[in-house]
Amino acid sequence: MKITLLGASGGEVTGSAYLLQTDRANVLIDCGLFQGSKKLENGNRLPSRGALQELDAVVLTHAHLDHTGRLPLLTHFDYKGPIHATQATIEVTELILRDSAFLQGEDAKRQNRRNQGSGKKPVEPLYTMRDVERVLTLFRPMRYDTPTKVAPGITVRAVEAGHILGSASLEVTVEEANGKRRVVFSGDIGPRGAALHKDPTPFERADLVFLESTYGDKEHPSLKDTAAEARELIRETIARKGRVLVPTFAVGRTQILLYLLAGAFQKKKLEPFPIYLDSPMAIKATGLYRKHPELYDREALAMRESGELSNNLRTVQFCAKAPESMAIGRRPGPFLVMAGAGMCTGGRIMHHLQNHLDDPTTLVLMVGYQSRGSLGRRLADGADLVRIHGRPVKVRARTHMFGGLSGHAGQKDLLAWMGSLAPSKPRVILTHGEDGPRAALRDRIRERFKLRAEMPDYLETIEF
Repeated sequence: MKITLLGASGGEVTGSAYLLQTDRANVLIDCGLFQGSKKLENGNRLPSRGALQELDAVVLTHAHLDHTGRLPLLTHFDYKGPIHATQATIEVTELILRDSAFLQGEDAKRQNRRNQGSGKKPVEPLYTMRDVERVLTLFRPMRYDTPTKVAPGITVRAVEAGHILGSASLEVTVEEANGKRRVVFSGDIGPRGAALHKDPTPFERADLVFLESTYGDKEHPSLKDTAAEARELIRETIARKGRVLVPTFAVGRTQILLYLLAGAFQKKKLEPFPIYLDSPMAIKATGLYRKHPELYDREALAMRESGELSNNLRTVQFCAKAPESMAIGRRPGPFLVMAGAGMCTGGRIMHHLQNHLDDPTTLVLMVGYQSRGSLGRRLADGADLVRIHGRPVKVRARTHMFGGLSGHAGQKDLLAWMGSLAPSKPRVILTHGEDGPRAALRDRIRERFKLRAEMPDYLETIEF
């Protein structure tokens, strides 16, 4: 058995994809998009030769674009096999891939307009809506904690990862001539005690573990403390009739933030004010969250069943259409607007930032990881001048990181999750993290569990 890392390795977070090869089958675990800098995004191609041309199956941990965004490329070499995922992941992935194809088409049109008359060849999008439609027919639902045979000699069991709706960690059992092995893919692990989602379920035994390390070097501040800090900043901004701009991830972070705002209104910690959900995909994703209450934690389920969740969000307006989005920019504060993309790499948030970053009464509230090279990362790092749509924009707004809202486990929770597997003495491979966090987590795993954790490079093959 061998596993080749086609992304989220070599110190990068995005582009998760693992090609598992045995003597009888080839299976791809995740097929994510690289996001952030142009250099990273230029790597968004799949090898045109080799085992990917002979895939038996694809299995997904969850729907986020950095885990699913290259799936439509499989149709370029006529892949017709199954793509296994939880039902909620299938539904959310459909939203995300349609949105991705649309945005790539718009970006290509914009670039071609800029290149007009320069003699450059027209830019083609990475994939089209037709590619997305073809790949969506290949999805096959799998249930939590139910072994599913996905290819000859390969069975997968999914458990709750606590990251977003439908997210899973995977236990892959591989049977070959020389015996049976268990390979665990953590996927993205959520923090314990997070709002809305259930806690991640650990595994008890493995021979080989691929563990994410996004925040392997730090602890998130407590949700209680950071929520209180964010509420105070929001209160100050609203009192100054300013605008709160939230670059948000359509799935997970948006719904958690709405849930926390509902709780703040209910407990009178904030007075209700206008909130705009300015993201067609986030609006649809919120509908999917309503559809799957069985995946909520107990507190969120009780709040939903009592009717308090919807009652306390009466000031939220859904802005699905472009004219509704443009109208927000002409409205005076105070208000809060949530719009994608979460790393400020595109989408409607770019227009809000362009319009209001130079206003000192504006608050930019970051609610998730910001990839190196992204506009969101530059804002989080304190840039005083940025470029948006090719134009310079001065940054006079305040920027605040809402760290307790992260969908990723911090070092303590990663070690706790790993602790249940440590007695089986698995080989540990650290992925999905920059080199600093990976190294810190590697050292702690060695100290606590006396296990050697490896930090592979991009396209490195792990043989077992």
